Amino acid sequence: MADKRGTHDYVEDLRNAEVLVYINGKFYPRQDASISVFDSGFLLGDGVWEGIRMHNGKFLFLEQHLERLFWGASQIDMDIGKTMEEIISILYETAKFNKMESGVHVRLIVSRGVKSTPYQDPSFTISEPTIVVIPEYKVPSLETQLNGIKLVSVDIIRGSTNIQDHRINSLSKFNCIQACIDAKRKGGDEGLMLDPHGYVSTCNSTHFFMVTDNAVWTSTGEYCLKGVTRQNIIDICKAHSIPLYERNFTLADVYDADEAFVTGTFGGVVPVYEVDDHELSVLQNGSVVKILQSHYNDLVELVSLS
Repeated sequence: MADKRGTHDYVEDLRNAEVLVYINGKFYPRQDASISVFDSGFLLGDGVWEGIRMHNGKFLFLEQHLERLFWGASQIDMDIGKTMEEIISILYETAKFNKMESGVHVRLIVSRGVKSTPYQDPSFTISEPTIVVIPEYKVPSLETQLNGIKLVSVDIIRGSTNIQDHRINSLSKFNCIQACIDAKRKGGDEGLMLDPHGYVSTCNSTHFFMVTDNAVWTSTGEYCLKGVTRQNIIDICKAHSIPLYERNFTLADVYDADEAFVTGTFGGVVPVYEVDDHELSVLQNGSVVKILQSHYNDLVELVSLS
């Protein structure tokens, strides 16, 4: 198992030592995979990325992930230099090269490219974008899926879009890293972050939902990443007539909730057993979170076979 607890707990797999990493059209052994120290991603966190699961030989929700990737690139005036179809080809080529089909998670990274000098101005970029695909055999920890995680509210907030647009899946994750560090210092597995108005927004690496009187609540989404799994859960609630509210709410509302959970591409639907020392029910009889876990797992199977 991974050493650190959280939604990204995973089962160690020795096959990962042998995987080949894609970098700009070539494959490299994991230990030899590298980019220039003058790369925009390394120097500045200038670029976008996606984490994508592969199941039954198919990348899950790929269109949604790539739409977010290309939208994010457009918001920072970055031309990826490839069509969506070409990126899809690169992803499947990487999986095929590594003979991977299931239990796979890839990190797709696109930086603006190599700089002539360490300076933030995009005009100093002298290469095409750097495209990296890191494939791994990686499945979530069953213990975390069943027992959940502990959240703590953190002092780091999600700012408004004119400070940093958190709807973009940017390589610049400093805000999230700060929140993660604060959460660990406070004894939590992840940090529950507020928006500029004091309402609950999201977590440092996942999206937050709570359940009160069998109704699911989540934030308006204004200050958080456009989550693919988050949207899938919203759609599942609507499809199965589970009451859902996208609204502003406070930590006090969270403390009074019956259940809570977080969502993410890797972990799917993960229950929360505690928020700021307030205990919550985890997957008991009649659990809405348990129902949503089941519906989401069914959706994953359906999508992978379609």
